[in-house]
Amino acid sequence: MSPTAQRLSPHLGSAQHSETLLINELSKRLVANNQRVYQFGFGENPFPVPEHIVGALRESAHRKEYLPVQGLAELRHRVAKFHTQVDKHHFNADQIVVGAGSKILIYCLMAAIKNADIALVTPSWVSYEPQAKLAGHQVLRIQTEFSNRWKLTPETLDHFCLGREFPERPLMLILNYPGNPDGDTYSSQELEKLAVVLRRHHVFVISDEIYGLLDHRGEHTSLARFYPEGTIVTTGMSKWCGAGGWRLGIAHIPEAMGSEYLQRVVGVASETYSCVSTPVQYAALAAYTLDDRITGFLEKQRTTFSDIGQHSAALLQDAGVRVRQPRGGFYLFPDFSPLAESLAARGITTGVGLTEKLLAETGVALLPGSAFGMDANSLTARLAYVDFDGAAALRTGSADKRHLIEGIETLCEWLLR
Repeated sequence: MSPTAQRLSPHLGSAQHSETLLINELSKRLVANNQRVYQFGFGENPFPVPEHIVGALRESAHRKEYLPVQGLAELRHRVAKFHTQVDKHHFNADQIVVGAGSKILIYCLMAAIKNADIALVTPSWVSYEPQAKLAGHQVLRIQTEFSNRWKLTPETLDHFCLGREFPERPLMLILNYPGNPDGDTYSSQELEKLAVVLRRHHVFVISDEIYGLLDHRGEHTSLARFYPEGTIVTTGMSKWCGAGGWRLGIAHIPEAMGSEYLQRVVGVASETYSCVSTPVQYAALAAYTLDDRITGFLEKQRTTFSDIGQHSAALLQDAGVRVRQPRGGFYLFPDFSPLAESLAARGITTGVGLTEKLLAETGVALLPGSAFGMDANSLTARLAYVDFDGAAALRTGSADKRHLIEGIETLCEWLLR
C-alpha cells in the first residue's frame, strides 16, 4: 500500500460495492472466459424496451438543455395520470419528483431528514441499509419468517414500534412489494391492517413499488390507498419497462408531509444528480401513456414471469428446498435449511459458503441471504429467474426457458449429491 493510501485508509467511509452489481460483473467475467454460467444473481428485466419508446428516445436525442430538478412538468402530469389509472389512487403531479432512478430517490428521501430510525423488513433489498447509513441514520431491522411468507405482520410491526429505544426519533419504514428478494406481495386486506398500526405510531413509509406493475395477476395495490398521509410511493421504468440503464425513477410525496419536506428532497436532488437526462425524460412521455401497446407489453411479461417462477419454485420444492411460489416480479428466495445436515457434511454452513461453492462447482450464480440482511448462518439465497431471451419471447409469444430450467435442475442435482 502506498503512503498516500495508508494515510487515507483509516478515514474511508463504510460504503461498499453493491452485491447485486458485483455478482453481475463476476458472472459476465466468467462468461467472457467461456465458462458456463446460469445468471440468477442479478435482477435485470430481460424484456426489451418497447420499440415506440425507443423511437421516442431516438427522436429526443438532440435535446441537451437542463430540465427542472423536480422533473419535466409534462412528464410529471403524465406519470400522475398513469399511476392514478393503474393504482386506483390519486397521484398529484405537483408532488412528484422525477429522479435518476428510484435508487437515488430513496437516498434523497432519507437524506432530507435528520437523526431518524430507518426500519427495514428483513430480508430486504441490498442498498437500503448502506443508503440509510450514508444519510446518517440508525438502521433497525424487523425480522420476518418463512412461515409468514417473509412479510411484515401488523402484530410484529406494533411490537417493534412499542419497543424502540428512542421513540422520539422520526421512524421511517421502507416497505418493498412485490418483494426483492422474496417475489411475494401484500393483499389489500394486509395493507389495510398494516395502515392501522402505521397510523397509530406515526410511521413515515417509503413504499417501494418498483415491481408493482409486474404483479403477476395485475392486481397491485398501493399502501397509499390506505395510509395516504404517511406513504411516499417510489417506482420507475427500470423493472416494468426493462429500462434499468435509462435511470428514470419516480417518487410521489403526499401533500400532508408538507411543502418543506418536498423542497428538501428536491434540494438533495439538486446537489447530487441535478436532473434526469433530458432525452430520457421526453422519451418517458411515451412510456407513461397507458395504451394497448403498454398494457399488452405488461400482460406478456406478467404471464411469462409467473410461468417461469411457478415452474422454478416447483423444481426447488421437489428437491427439498423451502420456497414460496412467486406472486410478482422475478425473484425467488429459497431456504436451504431443510438440507442443512447434508450441506454441512460438505463444509457448507453459511449462505455465502453455499453460493460461493455453488458458483465454483456448477456455474449457478445466486446471492446469499446475508446480502439482504439475513444472519450469516442463514442458508437462504436470492434467485432471479431472468436468464432468458426476452426479445425472442415477445416475438414468439412464449419464453424459451430451457437454459434457465437447466440451471435450476443443475442446482437441484448439486443439492442432492
